[in-house]
Parts: sequence; C-alpha cells; structure tokens
Amino acid sequence: MIWVVLIILVVMIPEILSTVLDSRLARAVADRLEAGGEESGGRADPDRLRYLESEVERLSEQVRRLSDESEFLHELLSERSAATERQLPRGDRNP
Repeated sequence: MIWVVLIILVVMIPEILSTVLDSRLARAVADRLEAGGEESGGRADPDRLRYLESEVERLSEQVRRLSDESEFLHELLSERSAATERQLPRGDRNP
C-alpha cells in the first residue's frame, strides 16, 4: 500500500510543481528576487526623473541645432549648384 502512495506522489510531483511555479504568487516572488530588493517598488526617484527630464531637454536642443545646421547646409549647397549652372561655358581663346 505504501508503494502505491509513493508511486502516485512521484507521478504527481512534477504536476504540482509546475502548477505552483506557474502561479501568480511564484511570479511575484521571482519579480521581487530579480529586482534585488529595491525599496522604491517601481516608483521613479525624483532626482532620477529630474535628470532624465534635463537630458531630454538637452537632446531636444541638440536635435533642433542639428536640424538648423542641416537646413543651412542644404540651402548653401543648392545655391552653389544653382550658381554653377548659371555660369557660361568658356569659349575657345584661339580665334
């Protein structure tokens, strides 16, 4: 009789473990272990948020500046190509 109970337990252990490990509780424990015990609980740190906002502003300013420079260079090159198209071809100096 004991052998039958042991065989049933051995057969059922993988099913029980998979059910327990796939539960919400197991996922919550795994998430907490992966987080490394952060005390913030996912909330943003005010200093970090301020830093990220300043970085976004800095990057936005750089993108605007690069856009202006690109537009200026584009206009400069288009004016240069238009000027070279208006030039008359040189004639032969030999009469």
